[in-house]
Amino acid sequence: MEPVLIVLVVLVVVAFIALIKTIQVIPQASAAIVERFGRYTRTLNAGLNIVVPFIDRVRNRIDLREQVVPFPPQPVITQDNLVVNIDTVIYYQVTDPRAATYEVASYIQAIEQLTVTTLRNIIGSMDLESTLTSREVINAGLRGVLDEATGKWGIRVNRVELKAIEPPTSIQDSMEKQMRADRDKRAAILTAEGQRQAQILKAEGEKQADVLRAEGEAQAAVLRADGEAAAIRTVFEAIHDGDADQKLLAYQYLQTLPELAKGDSNKLWIIPSEVGDALKGLGGAFGGLTGGMNGGAVAAPTVPQAAPAAPAATQVPLDPASGPRPVDTEKGAARPRVDPAREYPKIDPE
Repeated sequence: MEPVLIVLVVLVVVAFIALIKTIQVIPQASAAIVERFGRYTRTLNAGLNIVVPFIDRVRNRIDLREQVVPFPPQPVITQDNLVVNIDTVIYYQVTDPRAATYEVASYIQAIEQLTVTTLRNIIGSMDLESTLTSREVINAGLRGVLDEATGKWGIRVNRVELKAIEPPTSIQDSMEKQMRADRDKRAAILTAEGQRQAQILKAEGEKQADVLRAEGEAQAAVLRADGEAAAIRTVFEAIHDGDADQKLLAYQYLQTLPELAKGDSNKLWIIPSEVGDALKGLGGAFGGLTGGMNGGAVAAPTVPQAAPAAPAATQVPLDPASGPRPVDTEKGAARPRVDPAREYPKIDPE
C-alpha cells in the first residue's frame, strides 16, 4: 500500500504543477513571449491564456506602458573644446514585444549607448553658448536618431529631455562675471536714457511754460493797452462832450500834483513851467466862483493897489516871513497871490 500511496501523491503533485503551468494570467498593459522547444510560438496578451505544460515556456513578460529611464551625466566636448556634463531622460514605449525580445539583447542598454553617441555628435558641432541655449534643437535631434534606430527593435521613443547641462566651474565663474557686467551695462544705459529723457521732458516743459507765459504777457499787454486806449478815448469824448473850459482843466491839473509827493524816497520835486498857467486859471476860477456865490452883495477880497507916488510898482504882502514882493503892474509880468487867511487894509478909491 505504501508504494501505491507514494505514486498517487506524486501524480497529484505533477498534475497540480501542470495545471499551474497550463494556465497563464497576463496583467493589463503587459505581454508574454511563449517558446516551444526554444522556438518562438506566440505572444500572450492580457487575460487568461492556456499553454501546453512542459512543452511551452513563457520566456519573459514585457511591460507595454511608457517607461522613463534617466541616464547618468555624460561628459561631452563642445566645438570650442569645452567639456560639459549632460543629464538625459528618455521616455520610451515597447510596441512590439517579439522584436524587443529577439532583435536586441538589452534594449535599455542599447538606448543608453545610442543616446550617448548621438548626443556627442550633436554637441560636438555646437559651441558652448549654442549648447546652453538650444535645448529644443538637441532634443529634436536626439529623438529623430533614436526613433530611426529603435524602430526595428519594437520600441518607440516618445520624448528626449536634457535634465541639466553643467559647464566647468571656471566657465561658470566667467559666465557669471560676464552676465554681471552685462547687467551693469544695461543698468547704466537705462539710467542714462532715463536721465536724458527726464532732461528732455524738463526742457520741453520749461519751453512750453515760457511760451505760454510770453503769450499770456503779450495778451495782457494788448488787453491793458486796449483798456488804456478805451479809457483815454472815453475821457477825451467826455471832455469834448462836456465842453470843459480852461478853468476846469487847470483844477484837474492841480489835483494831480499831490501824486508827486507820494513815496518815502521823494526828496526833490520838479514842477513844470505850466504850473504858473494853471495857477492863473485856478485863481480866475476861484474869483468867478466867489463872485457868483455872493450874488454881488459881498465883494471879493481885493488886492492892495499901488500908492499914487509910485505907480510903476506896488508892494503886495505875499508871505509874513518873506515880506512884500514888488510887482510891475504896468508890464503885467506877475500877478499877486492872495492869502485868504490874512486880512488886508481896505483902500478907499476916493
